[in-house]
Amino acid sequence: MSRRALHSPLTWLSGLLALYLAVPVAAFVVRLATTHDRGFTAPGLFDALGVSLLTATISVSIIALLGTPFAWLLARSHGRFAAVLGVVAQLPLALPPLVSGLLLIYVVGPYTWLGRLSGGRLTESLAGIVLAQTFVAAPFLITTARAAFSSLDPGLVEVAATLGRGPLSRFTLVAVPACRDALRAGLLLSWLRAFGEYGATVIVAYHPYSLPVFTYLQFSGAGLSQTEAPTALALGAAAVVVALSRLRPRRRRRVGELPPASAPRPVPLAPLAVDLALDLGEFRLALAHTATSPHLAILGPSGSGKSVTLRCAAGLYGAAPGPVHYGERLVSDIPVERRRVGYVPQSLALLPHLTVWRQLTFAVGADEGLAAHWLARLRLDGLADRFPRELSGGQRQRVCLAQALCGSPEILLLDEPFSALDAPLREELRLELRQLQRETGLSTVLVTHDPEEAAVLADEIVVIAGGALLQAGTRREVFGAPASPEVARLLGIANIMRGTMRADGALVAGGAVLRSAGALAGPAPGSAVLWCIRPERVLLSPGGGFPAVVVDTVDRGVAMDLVLRVADGLELRARTDHDTGLEPGDRCAVELPAEAITVWGTPA
Repeated sequence: MSRRALHSPLTWLSGLLALYLAVPVAAFVVRLATTHDRGFTAPGLFDALGVSLLTATISVSIIALLGTPFAWLLARSHGRFAAVLGVVAQLPLALPPLVSGLLLIYVVGPYTWLGRLSGGRLTESLAGIVLAQTFVAAPFLITTARAAFSSLDPGLVEVAATLGRGPLSRFTLVAVPACRDALRAGLLLSWLRAFGEYGATVIVAYHPYSLPVFTYLQFSGAGLSQTEAPTALALGAAAVVVALSRLRPRRRRRVGELPPASAPRPVPLAPLAVDLALDLGEFRLALAHTATSPHLAILGPSGSGKSVTLRCAAGLYGAAPGPVHYGERLVSDIPVERRRVGYVPQSLALLPHLTVWRQLTFAVGADEGLAAHWLARLRLDGLADRFPRELSGGQRQRVCLAQALCGSPEILLLDEPFSALDAPLREELRLELRQLQRETGLSTVLVTHDPEEAAVLADEIVVIAGGALLQAGTRREVFGAPASPEVARLLGIANIMRGTMRADGALVAGGAVLRSAGALAGPAPGSAVLWCIRPERVLLSPGGGFPAVVVDTVDRGVAMDLVLRVADGLELRARTDHDTGLEPGDRCAVELPAEAITVWGTPA
């Protein structure tokens, strides 16, 4: 520990609590070492230890078998009934142990229906001790496991579903291994609580003696000296169990020789068609679109419903949102694990306990030859035996993409897959995905807020906001003629201006008279309109045009951005791919091609 940490008040506060917890144990160790009559020869001592060890182990086994799925259910359920179940699961923590024992007696006591049915064997027996210990110790696992399952990345479970894993497999092969450290801690707490349980045990099963009951009898009958032996055995057993719980199984890493690679089988094009209506709290998604291209992009701002649309297309909300077609195939009523869909979530969900090779072969019916192909094709050679934590961001992205492709999907759904990467790597992976689209012919649906990414990876673009469709069309249609100012903003068009229509169809903006081939028939002469022009369509013209003054210049390395004052109140942004040599204050001339101007009428 550093000198600075030693002077921290947090260190001193922690030290005080550690001292308080350690002093009683140290005092007992000193007493045990300095006395002679410790009680190790008391009859029944080791029998009581054996009873506690056996019953605590049986109890924690029952708790693990029943409590783990119960915690999973609580973590994934919402509503009033789930809240009631959560209270029931935690109630034994608030009850005095004696009261817990009394509650059990009302159910399994000798004069109850269950007690008579069992011939009284549910009390005053090992079974009674197990019942008492299970009741008081179960909440420790359930509470810990529920918190761990609630914080589990939902993308892990969703990706497993798209790879063909059913609900039970998703629980046993994804959720439990991913949360095993928390489950291990919960089971340890449950075992220690069961091993030390006295109050409920003494009510339900006074005989045979468990170690806590035996210790109390020794204290009340023979005094403090005769409790040293059972106390020492309890401390020793707890220390051994805690030490064993800290052992970590060695994860299998070595892959060995990979099988020969086999090329992916061609799949028919499956453009996406949806007609969705879904309420999620106060948010409502209402979107209908039939794609004509196998490469579709869904573009919109954060919170617009892009990811929800993609999850509906994957089947992660079931059939409730409405009809979904992959090409001609209606898949709405098909469970997600049987849809043959590849899904790459934004979180790049990789199972933390699996190596790259096991990630690629995790899909149901996975073809190892196909996995070897994608391992090589996506430049993951030499990484087959690495765990996700040992990969860079770009490598994780490639593994996620390879994992989705190894399931031989009919359609590939990508939820902002490159948003967390730096610019050079993002551009590299975009071009790599574009090449894969050409090679495989696989239908893809890309969710993004980046118009450039949509233009690179899609032939058809759907623009949405607030859960509703704003515009849909080919790349050229959407970028060339935005349907509204909101669409233009989402496409990154900086030049959105106000103007007024003249009787001859000309547009007056800031004193400049412009011609627009895209003018709408609706705006009447003299009416206010909004209009836009892309910065790259604002042309510097040495031969004449509108006179302009340079307000600012920004050298972006690969392009030059200029802010130009064309007329009073009219400032436009221009972009050129070469150095113009212009500086702020310089004069120039610009052309605004009529076909590059889009005009919209403004609402009353």
